[in-house]
Amino acid sequence: MPNGLMRLIVPPNGRLTPRLAERAYMAGPDQIPWHCRTRLSDGELIIERHVVDSGKFLIPWPVAGHGEVMLSTATLMERDRPYQLLVELARGKVHQVRNQIADWQSIGLVTPPKIEAALHKALGFLSRAVTSQHDPAKAAEFAEKAIVGAFDVSDLLVSSYIDQALAARQRQSPRINALLGASLGPDAPEPPLDGQFLRTFNAAIVPLAWRQVEASEGRYQWEAFDRQIEWCGKHSLAVCAGPLLRLDALGLPDWLYLWEGDFNNVQSFASDYVEAVVSRYRGKAQVWHCASRVNVGEALSLSEEQKLRLAVRAIEIIRDVDPSTPLVVRFDQPWAEYMSRTTPDLSPLHFADALVRAGLQLSGIGLEINMGYYPGGSYPRDRLEFSRLLDLWSCLGLPLQLMISVPGSQQPAPAAKGRPQPIADAFPGGWSPENQAAWIKHYFPLFFAKPAVHGVFWNQLRDGETAEFPYAGLVDSGGNFKPAFTALSGLRRKYLD
Repeated sequence: MPNGLMRLIVPPNGRLTPRLAERAYMAGPDQIPWHCRTRLSDGELIIERHVVDSGKFLIPWPVAGHGEVMLSTATLMERDRPYQLLVELARGKVHQVRNQIADWQSIGLVTPPKIEAALHKALGFLSRAVTSQHDPAKAAEFAEKAIVGAFDVSDLLVSSYIDQALAARQRQSPRINALLGASLGPDAPEPPLDGQFLRTFNAAIVPLAWRQVEASEGRYQWEAFDRQIEWCGKHSLAVCAGPLLRLDALGLPDWLYLWEGDFNNVQSFASDYVEAVVSRYRGKAQVWHCASRVNVGEALSLSEEQKLRLAVRAIEIIRDVDPSTPLVVRFDQPWAEYMSRTTPDLSPLHFADALVRAGLQLSGIGLEINMGYYPGGSYPRDRLEFSRLLDLWSCLGLPLQLMISVPGSQQPAPAAKGRPQPIADAFPGGWSPENQAAWIKHYFPLFFAKPAVHGVFWNQLRDGETAEFPYAGLVDSGGNFKPAFTALSGLRRKYLD
């Protein structure tokens, strides 16, 4: 067998579609995806990669009662004999849950007996799957049951963790000191949206996009953002201003493309813009979001080194003009699925680590997670995977801010080719306004349970033709409030007020 080739026997039930196979990839022990290519051939899923090493295989998979979620095997060594896909996915999820139980018990988590009983049941199905591999259909049947059982255990486990972690936080302070906000979009809210916004949030993102502020070179248009800043100040909302440099086609002005390939001039224009914004709103912003999409933006053919230099320069300018206000750099798609189809040198975590190690006095890290969208979003994962991600990023030693969105519908949105689209059936029952709210109620308590998370923001306030992520708004295109707004208001009253 050629080096770098991995083979997995596809279950005979026909549930592995070309769409799922296309989005599969392998990752190393550090969870960083490898560049690879997948294809279906004669009942096998074949993964080709340049790396010759043991690794984990990840693939989105429909799990009964849990939607279509990303699953991972345990570490697989390269070998001539193919693996059975579902057996290895079951082994990976069951072992992940067992290890997490042990980790949390070591720091004092009390696990109810129902968790141990559910785990024992899942282990039983896994044992039968492993010992039935001479009969692929039978092994796949037991493996599916083991996967569902492991997800059930995972859900019970995370619920128990949330209850105990929140209780511990609230013993120190009855209310959690965290920001809950949303991006304002193009203008300040007007009635009745303004009242609902103020009942729901204690913070707002004022999206000072370079593309809108300086649509024509040298001509700044501040009016809409002045109104937003003034409105936030009037209502005592914490202002998170930015991202000032959003390094993709939706963030950079069109005229800047005249300078594509001339990095010195691009950096000079970017520096002037950042300095102008910070000078104007110094003292009115409580947090600067200085850069975003630094790990995924493909505008202006910028190299990774150049994007890093732009982020560093933005930080330096903000620190010179406004030394005391906290500043955050945001990273999109923190699980880095995009790396399996591209060839960057730095993962999002390594990019962030480089900035932290540079001694730039960063105040926090932002993680942008547009869950349930493809391309350009993050593939759905369960709460245990979210918890592990947040724990990993908290190792940088900085507070985390989360920018979250999920769809409120799974209908294809009319758009240009390549625009993010909702992933159908990625939530039990499919995406709908009601299930968007259900997702919030299910996941947001986990975010508040993590001491490293200092702010959670909804990434898109309104739906509409110009919205980047279709149906992700809290207000639909007809101006009606979605149930998600009510869900967020309830969470604020329960945990923050």
